Amino acid sequence: MEISSETWWSALSVAEKVYWLIALPATAVFLFQLVLTFFGGDTDHLDVSADHDVAFDSDHGIGFQFLSIKNLVGFFAIFGWTGIALLSGGKGLGTTIIISVLAGFAMMVIMATIVYYLGKLTEHNVLNLNNAKGRIGTVYLRIPAERKGMGKIQINVQGFQTLNAITDSKEEIKTGAVVEVVDSINNEVLLVKPQ
Repeated sequence: MEISSETWWSALSVAEKVYWLIALPATAVFLFQLVLTFFGGDTDHLDVSADHDVAFDSDHGIGFQFLSIKNLVGFFAIFGWTGIALLSGGKGLGTTIIISVLAGFAMMVIMATIVYYLGKLTEHNVLNLNNAKGRIGTVYLRIPAERKGMGKIQINVQGFQTLNAITDSKEEIKTGAVVEVVDSINNEVLLVKPQ
């Protein structure tokens, strides 16, 4: 015996129809977001060509974001499928609503927690130029004398880096010279002196 989709749909109760109408679109959007995440389409910013070797001190990573589009989509997907499963299993409507709402909220908490801790992982990899103080580096692009311009040095600080540098020296520091980092200015530029 073959059951058509019309026969199946008409056999459902109103509550089951509502849960199906919530679960299917929410799952479709959730899967679409998942595909975008894996293929790099899930960005909230434009990729601008610039030299971003430093981070701002005020950047504290991603906070705990309970209410977001992704979390709401996750809520409705789990809410819908939990409701469908419970109603198919013979549970009453009141019990189904309570359990499906709790399952949806649990999904939101799980997703927000994952995003929060992923943000914390990247937070520790932010370059702090204060870690360069006292280190020795090599001039990559000449550094004009008396802070009249900016050059670049190569130095090992949180990995090998090429960073902007200035000097108070009376003479320019030529490419290839060895320098010592004296200070960091606003966590953006290194102040160096000839070694």
